[in-house]
Amino acid sequence: MNRINKLFADNPQNLISIYFCAGAPTLNGTADVIRTLAKNGINMIEIGIPFSDPMADGPVIQDAATKALRNGMSLRLLFNQLKDIRKEVDIPLILMGYINPIVKFGFEEFCKKCVEVGIDGMILPDLPFKDYMEEFKPVADKYDLRIIMLITPETSEERIRFIDENTDGFIYMVSSAAITGAQKEFNAAKQAYFNKVHAMNLVHPTMIGFGISNKQTLLSSQANANGAIIGSKFVQLLDAAGGDAQTAIDNLYQALKE
Repeated sequence: MNRINKLFADNPQNLISIYFCAGAPTLNGTADVIRTLAKNGINMIEIGIPFSDPMADGPVIQDAATKALRNGMSLRLLFNQLKDIRKEVDIPLILMGYINPIVKFGFEEFCKKCVEVGIDGMILPDLPFKDYMEEFKPVADKYDLRIIMLITPETSEERIRFIDENTDGFIYMVSSAAITGAQKEFNAAKQAYFNKVHAMNLVHPTMIGFGISNKQTLLSSQANANGAIIGSKFVQLLDAAGGDAQTAIDNLYQALKE
């Protein structure tokens, strides 16, 4: 069974997934960050593929991507850094990135490399759903990889149900239509969106991301979905710690209590 599916089958509530950008703040820290997060109770990890124009991301992740590219991070180097990670880590690992560098790499070759190193799925925010259905899904299915799709408060109920019917793994609920970045709280409009999706009784589990940085946003996400995805806050803490993943995750856990 794909590790993403197994995670939600075995432990479906109060999950925490962490995003970080490979190659930032240090080029060779990828494997250490993954190992450290897994040892500290994180349920799933999203490994960011740096891109020069990350349009859905806020300044923190944009800055991390810029640093990673300047450090020399590339897809081939990332796969090389991940080649032995499954000797130590069992939790689901997802690659998150924009479609341009993946298409240049070759999507089937990308999927082969994912399988070789133990990647379970991918999040491609700028992949059009039509292209997903016609070109990408058949190849990903061939390699038992999950392509996770995003929904926002602007996504219609009809569209959400269509995504639910044609994807696997989980659905990524973007908390707002804005770019990534920490928020102090989720307002009434966001709560209404969470409640609407929760009431739809979707087939697949959901995870809420964008803006989770403290106790209020974490608990709200976990109450309205299977768990929370934390990106900008951890990326910021990792950068502040000079790449020391243990310090960063300790500081994140402290922030999530406040």
